[in-house]
Amino acid sequence: MALDLKTEWARRPWWLNVIGLFCLYMTFLYSPFDVVLKPLEQDEDVWLGYIFTGWAAKVGGVVHWIVYAALAWGIWKMAPWAWWLGSLYATQVAVAMFLWPIVNEAGGWTYAVVAGGLFSLPAIALWRARSLFGAAA
Repeated sequence: MALDLKTEWARRPWWLNVIGLFCLYMTFLYSPFDVVLKPLEQDEDVWLGYIFTGWAAKVGGVVHWIVYAALAWGIWKMAPWAWWLGSLYATQVAVAMFLWPIVNEAGGWTYAVVAGGLFSLPAIALWRARSLFGAAA
């Protein structure tokens, strides 16, 4: 049975396909570089606006890698658990993009509101997409 990409892409809205492609990129290109090749002293990882460095960044990078791999698979399969994992993770990213410029004094409140607002769009879209994932948990 050959894979019909046109039919497969039609299973989900365009924005969810974009999120899935981003997860594939992070799983197979960026995260392996970040975790395996980036020198420890240069590594940084952000969770909820807080920057982790060194070994903590490596551990955070592995967690990011696992989340992106799970979401790439879950979105492809439209697995019910991918709805809540994706929604929760996207919300964490939006919160991080809001807090990071404030906590790290890099852009101030205006940047925080703009960045947090833009990154909240995929989070809101995912939270509203529960029915797309079938019998979501």
